[in-house]
Amino acid sequence: MFTGLIEGTGKLVKIEPRGKDMRLSIEAGFELDGLQKGESVSVNGVCLTVVSWKERTFTADVSQETLSRTTISRLRLGDQVNLERALRLGDRLGGHLVNGHVDGRAKVISRKKRGDSIVFAFEVAPELARYFIEKGSVAIDGVSLTVNRCDARSFEVNVVPYTARVTAIGNLKVGDEVNIEVDVIGKYVEKFVRAMQSNTSDGVDADFLAKHGFI
Repeated sequence: MFTGLIEGTGKLVKIEPRGKDMRLSIEAGFELDGLQKGESVSVNGVCLTVVSWKERTFTADVSQETLSRTTISRLRLGDQVNLERALRLGDRLGGHLVNGHVDGRAKVISRKKRGDSIVFAFEVAPELARYFIEKGSVAIDGVSLTVNRCDARSFEVNVVPYTARVTAIGNLKVGDEVNIEVDVIGKYVEKFVRAMQSNTSDGVDADFLAKHGFI
């Protein structure tokens, strides 16, 4: 479990194809004190398991499933990636709950300056767009951001100067693809509501929720 608050960036220093899978070596731009084999690290929003590490460099395996759903397969040597170590009990939850289980990809369709910030618009598949709400949360390449606006095919976020400076998101340009993880709470709510609808002929409305103590 992660928060979407990136600890720093790293550089991809080695790529090892392993059949349909892959092993990556990443050099972090910060100290990895206490890192352990088997620990989870978010790499551009993708939860990967540490296979080995030495000083600031760690290796992690990437499965065929992960390669097919994320932008990890498009990384090249020297590319910069966002890194976050797993949340510890007692840590401040400054972003939102992020699993590191990427739901899909989105494409940058515009990048504009607004004051000192950068406003990005992304095109996203309709099956993911339905989980977006204005002022809700989304993880983009592992970065927790607030949704400014959204519709059936796109959404917009504002990136403040600090976030643009300390993460790789400030390097994005029109046409780039990113990893997207929607707010997991929305998916649970959707599943709950669908289950409730299938168990009542009248469906779920305000009266139904009030009757059962939800509102």
